[in-house]
Amino acid sequence: MRTTGRLAVSLLTATTLFAAGCSSGNDRPEDRAPDAGASDGSSTTEPPDAPPLEPLSEEIPDELLPYYEQQLNWRGCQAAEFQCASLTVPLDYENPDPAKDLQLTVTRSRATDQGQRIGSLLMNPGGPGASAVDFAQSSAEYIYPDEVRARYDVVGLDARGTGQSEPVSCLEGPEMDDYTLTDRTPDDSGEVDELVAAHQEFAQGCLERSGELLEHISTVESARDMDVLRQVLGDERLHYVGFSYGTKLGAVYAGLFPQRVGHLVLDAAMDPRLDTLSTDREQAGGFETAFRSFAEDCVSGSDCPLGRESADDASARLLDFFAAVDAEPLPSGEERRLTESLATTGVAYALYSEDLWPTLRRALAAAIEDGDGGPLLTLADTYNGRTPGGSYATDMFAFPAISCLDSPAGNADADAVREQLPSYEEASPTFGADFAWATLVCAAWQVEPSGGPVSIAAEGADPILVVGTTRDPATPYAWSEGLADQLSSGVLLTYDGDGHTAYGGVSACVDSAVNDYLLANTVPEEGTTC
Repeated sequence: MRTTGRLAVSLLTATTLFAAGCSSGNDRPEDRAPDAGASDGSSTTEPPDAPPLEPLSEEIPDELLPYYEQQLNWRGCQAAEFQCASLTVPLDYENPDPAKDLQLTVTRSRATDQGQRIGSLLMNPGGPGASAVDFAQSSAEYIYPDEVRARYDVVGLDARGTGQSEPVSCLEGPEMDDYTLTDRTPDDSGEVDELVAAHQEFAQGCLERSGELLEHISTVESARDMDVLRQVLGDERLHYVGFSYGTKLGAVYAGLFPQRVGHLVLDAAMDPRLDTLSTDREQAGGFETAFRSFAEDCVSGSDCPLGRESADDASARLLDFFAAVDAEPLPSGEERRLTESLATTGVAYALYSEDLWPTLRRALAAAIEDGDGGPLLTLADTYNGRTPGGSYATDMFAFPAISCLDSPAGNADADAVREQLPSYEEASPTFGADFAWATLVCAAWQVEPSGGPVSIAAEGADPILVVGTTRDPATPYAWSEGLADQLSSGVLLTYDGDGHTAYGGVSACVDSAVNDYLLANTVPEEGTTC
């Protein structure tokens, strides 16, 4: 999540891992069939009808002109070759008030060949809530080849409520430790009450510490911020690479401003038409598919802590391990012990990339064979953004805040979760219950949602490149198919492989196709698979 290359892409996701129960990038509408998607990542049901996202007027309203006409004061950054500045945007685009303006942090690295410069290339790592500023500064040189960085200014904008842009705040470190230790798969009414209370305490902490900001950190508002930045940077069209939830942000931008779309790359896509329950269940199915791939690889070797028989047996052994840790948390070498919730988080995090499979095997071996929960706890802490000092990254707060504002809660209370639980467990025996109960965080939210499922056509936009990975755990391949299908100019590029996201060092074939699109405006032929 905070390393280079593919793992620099924020973990988007969702309900899982307790971060939020509203979802993947934050979208989830409501009532789709209870099956979660096929094991190959394709959807087993047709997406429901969703109202279209209507474009905004091409003419900039007079009251917004001061924001579009501002000049940025660039200064040096700690990161070499990058500059930083503050972008002023209104808290509320419908009622702009300079007294309530937000200051968003933006960073850029100038194109090395200014004579051949195409424009600015914004990038977003997903989340929702991950810092695009940190992402650009730490990962741009690993994701983009020299020829792309020669012709684009690489730009990262921390979305409102995230990173360095007036971030949402909810709980202090020790309180967050307690929150992440809460049992996310309650076994009795007492544990259900504890889980509900934990979500309510978290939501109340967000309201008390973040106040009115919580009402204005939607994806639509962040997309409008990107249009302000586009104009301020002097670009007629927006060029953008978004990963995971960043695909939703990019798609929403295209829907609002189709005439201003330049080169848009949407990798590991979300389908904004899906309702909350459908999104959660399909995402659970995505993690199940990813775990099966890991398990098949694991049992084929001699050092698999889940046995050497079959993926089914490995899954059963993992569930037995989770049950054992639920009954008796493991020591970790520090005061915190490895609970079932943290163990599940650690396993799920390692499924984001094949690069982490060896680490997961060693961590499971330490826990199952040696009774040492330390390595799995380290994986969980990495996902949760917990530092060795005990503080947490702001995306742990921004994720549910954006998710719960963007779409209504899928389950209103514990009874609703119990009713939906069989469909989640059918989708994912390993992670389904965790996903189902995590939906309650949005049920506890203190701010009414302002969004919901939408269909995005972006009529009139230039070609938009959607990249989907067939065994992506966090954003199932069917979502990329769905997004490309609904975009009037969408073109789907498929990566037949494992892991979350494909562009930026995972596949030379994908990299070549994306770079050709960015540099020469060449789109792959329909049906291209790498």
